[in-house]
Amino acid sequence: MAAPAVGIDLGTTFSCVAVFRNGKVDVIPNADGNRITPSYVAFTDTERLVGDAAKAQDAVNPENTIFDAKRLIGRRFEDPVVKADMKLWPFTVINEDGKPKIQARFKGESKTFFPEEISAMLLSTLKSSAEAYLGKPVHNAVITVPAYFNDSQRQATKDAGTIAGLNVLRIINEPTAGALAYGLDKTEEEERNVVIFDLGGGTFDVSILTIEEGIFEVRATAGDTHLGGEDFDARLVEHCAGEFARKHGLDLREDKKALRRLRTVCERAKRGLSSATQASVELDALFGGEDLHVVITRACFQELNQDLFQKTKNILEQAMRDANMATDDIADVVLIGGSTRIPCVQQMVKAFFGKEPNKTVNPDEAVAHGAAIQAAVLDGDPSEIISDLVLVDVTPLSLGIGLDGDIMSVIIPRNTTIPTKNTKNYYTIADDQTESWIEVFEGERKMIVDNHKLGEFILFGIPPFRKGQAAVDVTFEIDTDGILDVSAVETITKSTNQITITSNKGRLSKEEILRLVREAEAMRQDDEARREAAEAKKELERLCWRGQLEGQGRVRDKCQSLLEWLADVGAKASAREIIAKRQELQLLFDMANLKI
Repeated sequence: MAAPAVGIDLGTTFSCVAVFRNGKVDVIPNADGNRITPSYVAFTDTERLVGDAAKAQDAVNPENTIFDAKRLIGRRFEDPVVKADMKLWPFTVINEDGKPKIQARFKGESKTFFPEEISAMLLSTLKSSAEAYLGKPVHNAVITVPAYFNDSQRQATKDAGTIAGLNVLRIINEPTAGALAYGLDKTEEEERNVVIFDLGGGTFDVSILTIEEGIFEVRATAGDTHLGGEDFDARLVEHCAGEFARKHGLDLREDKKALRRLRTVCERAKRGLSSATQASVELDALFGGEDLHVVITRACFQELNQDLFQKTKNILEQAMRDANMATDDIADVVLIGGSTRIPCVQQMVKAFFGKEPNKTVNPDEAVAHGAAIQAAVLDGDPSEIISDLVLVDVTPLSLGIGLDGDIMSVIIPRNTTIPTKNTKNYYTIADDQTESWIEVFEGERKMIVDNHKLGEFILFGIPPFRKGQAAVDVTFEIDTDGILDVSAVETITKSTNQITITSNKGRLSKEEILRLVREAEAMRQDDEARREAAEAKKELERLCWRGQLEGQGRVRDKCQSLLEWLADVGAKASAREIIAKRQELQLLFDMANLKI
């Protein structure tokens, strides 16, 4: 029997998996015993590392240690955001047919990986942790994304789940999941409006919800998919690099290892500033043989990031306007995401609402917690506490088509409750027009050039009438995952065409996904074989050292030869080969009456 469905927070910097069972949520620890897992994947000459092990070695192997896959997923290579981030990453991103791919050396060869593959490796590791914890295979999952993720990013996240061997029951918004974590024990209370302020490692969202009798209704959402703790780290890095250049006349940004070491220490300093008023950034022989020593005060950190903190306030104000609410209408402000620990952020939120923010949920675990609740609802968990729970979400961006004159015609406005469907009627713009080119956009600007293009298709078979006489109905339909289908029909001939937004947005094809599923499974089996071999090697080494201490003659000689074999050939031996050697040693132990 399969395990219950799990909830996964696939974060920019950290990820988390949780499960709802026996009427409560359990956050699942990883293989290292930690409740959150760094969103890092590393490649070496011998193995692939995921999570804590990958992050632990990033300073010595920066070019092959991958992080921030979430900042690439669902984006085009030419996206200005991708171009800006590439300057900061120690690893290489290349262009393949307009899609970004990450380059790394793995087992002595140059390999490239789609962001979906890297995300799938993280998801697969979280899946394995859940299986070890639950003692059963895990198939179904709810995965969260930032509320302001566009259609392309949602599709790509769902594809990553498929590559990892998961059946993705639903994609839900991170702040909405945070609201579920906050409000599960408040479903019997009268109507209350709640603001979820979600500032994580790479993304920022504000969602305003009304909670009443188990119904969680999102009233408005706003955000920025490229604003979070890593941007604050980058400001510290720039500041320290500038101080280093001023003092020593050297640009340490030329050295990837130096830059990576500096970023790690800056992140640590940022965390320290949440509890202390100053922190030191110190690194010996950082670059050109010179040391770095910079003292960062909390005031300095706030000044370096003042425009970014102001940006979060502007987005908060926009969400309040969209929800048509005043601060007095809000019962609680819930902080989630690790970056909400920054004192300046907490002070800003407190000043805005005139009340202390609610800190009853763990900011690192709240999203996975809520995702697990939604997973249980979709999985049919009979628990009474979730039996009446209903989640009503919204689409974060306006969706429409381009008209003559490059104007955006909105078909579904932002903050429309989903799932939803809407049809608009359009007319031909030229005499004898027999086809219509339909371009799909999302965004809030009047001109399509300022919005994000999702895709395009051509509707053929329009009768050759005078302009304005042939009509085309264009229908937009958004499902519960926030994923868009567009269709068009000519009203007289009933000629139709449609698109699930895919081809023009860098989404993987079905064939690519199937190939990556196979490759991911092969890599997982390779990881498992390496783990089994490592455990077998450790056990054989233990027996050999014991035999050398307690055995004599043939036993000691055999132990010595096996230790030499392990140091030489055994480093690449399979678990089966090592176990066979161990069985040989066990026979000698038995003959010498040595107990294992």
